[in-house]
Amino acid sequence: MEKILLTRAGYDALDAELKQLKSVERPSVIKAIAEAREHGDLSENAEYHAAREKQSFVEGRIKEIEGTLGLSEVIDPKKLSGSVKFGATVTLVDEDTDEERTYQIVGEPEADLERGLLNIKSPIARALIGKDEGDSVEVKAPGGSRSYEILAIRFI
Repeated sequence: MEKILLTRAGYDALDAELKQLKSVERPSVIKAIAEAREHGDLSENAEYHAAREKQSFVEGRIKEIEGTLGLSEVIDPKKLSGSVKFGATVTLVDEDTDEERTYQIVGEPEADLERGLLNIKSPIARALIGKDEGDSVEVKAPGGSRSYEILAIRFI
């Protein structure tokens, strides 16, 4: 199996979600199922079916997170330096629009573009890996090609 790279913050967030699911969500769903069973005929009991559906989601998410954490390798960006690599926080400027953006390159489970957390497998991250400050990169994405200049690389 391939290792799943995570930052410490990403690992901790998944671990916290797992604890929440096991200690709060799972008992809550079990209680809801028990209460719904008390209402009688299960074949036409919407509360029972909704609770069972939620139970399925919770158990599936628990298994998914446990699998991810079991295969994870935590990388501390503060111990890194040099060119762009996993964990780097990169400030880019779009060479066409002069729009600046800052991204941290993170593992797939913790990626969230709205928060500036860029999936290491994304076209932009793949184009940035191995590059240095001042380099220009061309990113071939489904929406077309874009050119960026790397303004800064930080490991925080």
